[in-house]
Amino acid sequence: MNQLDALKQFTTVVADTGDFKQLAQFQPQDATTNPSLILKAVQKPDYAPLLAETVAAHRGQALDVVMDHLLVRFGGEILKTIPGRVSTEVDARLSFDTAATVARARRIMALYAAQGVPRERVLIKIAATWEGIQAAAELEREGIRCNLTLLFAFCQAVACGQARVTLISPFVGRIYDWYKKSAGAAWDEAAMAGANDPGVRSVRAIFHHYKKHGIATEVMGASFRNTGQITALAGCDLLTISPELLAQLAASPAPLTRALDASASQAMDLPEVSYNEASFRLALNEDAMATDKLAEGIRAFCADAVKLEDMMRNAG
Repeated sequence: MNQLDALKQFTTVVADTGDFKQLAQFQPQDATTNPSLILKAVQKPDYAPLLAETVAAHRGQALDVVMDHLLVRFGGEILKTIPGRVSTEVDARLSFDTAATVARARRIMALYAAQGVPRERVLIKIAATWEGIQAAAELEREGIRCNLTLLFAFCQAVACGQARVTLISPFVGRIYDWYKKSAGAAWDEAAMAGANDPGVRSVRAIFHHYKKHGIATEVMGASFRNTGQITALAGCDLLTISPELLAQLAASPAPLTRALDASASQAMDLPEVSYNEASFRLALNEDAMATDKLAEGIRAFCADAVKLEDMMRNAG
């Protein structure tokens, strides 16, 4: 048995890509996309016609409307290949606007509904800002399921649990990147690998907190840099993995065992924690890594949304 098959025994495997033609070989349950992945995909010859067709079909409409049609077009194609759910992201430029995020999410869901896609097969991705978490709480009450992304801090995870969001995506690799860069020459790769990886430790803390306190929100580790980070989280609810790392797992015959077990959480001494807006903002501000990476992630997604709009404008 290869590592990918072994991982599937403990964890729901999710493909992190806009390149839906790569999906079948790995047989993931779900798939995740974001503006950067869609931008990457439409620059490939295989997907350029999909961009041109979408722009042509909606010529004259506002770019943000055409953008949502494009995202849903990709999502619809992905859903033809997988049995589970696809995550589609709300424009990151709305990350600090609760009402606009809710409106955009409703529009995306309406476009999926027009394609005949049941709402339980779609997760709306929203940045885990305070405003984004409040938008998700409202959407969840309406039956629109959410995936809170760009999650780096424990306080973000706690607030998402309080909001009863369906799923969170803590970013393992980007946490690892920050600590490695911060340590500079003092970084010891071997000593900070596997269970000692700071990104892995972050996800484990969130997982055990949720399981200890009966929080139903699913934990999906994301943004991996190597397979060691993935195998150190075997047993997490879900893991979303790039095609490159899925291929490495599929090619490896090395043994893989469960690393996370919800039953172990019950024996841990983990106090219950809650946040209001003021305490959330302070806790996030006190976490330099999370503050840096959240801001950087939103900026990057905003920049890629602009690039995607430029491509649509030129295609029209």
